[in-house]
Amino acid sequence: MQRCGWVKENNPLYIAYHDEEWGQPLHDDQKLFELLCLETYQAGLSWETVLNKRAAFKKAFHNYDVQKVAHMSDQDLDRLMENPEIIRNKRKIYSTRANALAFLKIQEEFASFDAYLWSFVNGKSVNHNIENYQEVPSKTALSENLSKDLKKKGFKFVGPVCIYSYLQAAGLINDHEISCDFNPSKREA
Repeated sequence: MQRCGWVKENNPLYIAYHDEEWGQPLHDDQKLFELLCLETYQAGLSWETVLNKRAAFKKAFHNYDVQKVAHMSDQDLDRLMENPEIIRNKRKIYSTRANALAFLKIQEEFASFDAYLWSFVNGKSVNHNIENYQEVPSKTALSENLSKDLKKKGFKFVGPVCIYSYLQAAGLINDHEISCDFNPSKREA
């Protein structure tokens, strides 16, 4: 199987993430919330670190049930600072609750986070036809606009670089290499 050049072939979590999730158009609000949280945890760290702690984060944050996360108390969040299985950054932990609250407001306003998010690309994935993953930008006008809007709506840790990565992961931007067997555009052809 041919994969994108960034995939660490010695890490089964990386391979599964790339093959089964990354870049596949995602429309499930709970999964979109989880992925947004994971991207915010990654800020300043490696994606491999986040993937290795993903199951623990899922458990710590009620399987990313946005209602439950939004209702976590300061004490609940402070207790997570003692959990060595997750990334123990207080600002990132507290941002998860803040982002859940902002996420709920968007769901209320737009009927779903999915509808809000995909409106930024008119409901269709942007295909960049990447030949080599090193060509991929770290941010674009799209990620800058979405980042600015999310911040205005109360989200934390959603800078344009983080949001570009999120857009790739959720399939709004297809940055799979053209030669990659898991490139969604190959299935559409």
